[in-house]
Amino acid sequence: MLIGSVDGGLLFQVVWSSLLAGIFVTGLFSFVVLFSARSAEARRSGRGGPGVAYAGLAIAAMTIFAVAVGYGVHIMLSKG
Repeated sequence: MLIGSVDGGLLFQVVWSSLLAGIFVTGLFSFVVLFSARSAEARRSGRGGPGVAYAGLAIAAMTIFAVAVGYGVHIMLSKG
């Protein structure tokens, strides 16, 4: 195990890309929760149109979230 052979540029790339991915995925799932809650609130208050719109946004955000997580798993499993 060589400690002195770590490439600083590659280490920096790993750090910034993991931070960016973590913020992106966390933010995306936050939108899923937000839009789901707003959809339920709109439906409870009798506003069907906005409820359906928020549900559609929640589904779209969840789809993007699932694709991003799936892509991340694919990248992790293909490196090696």
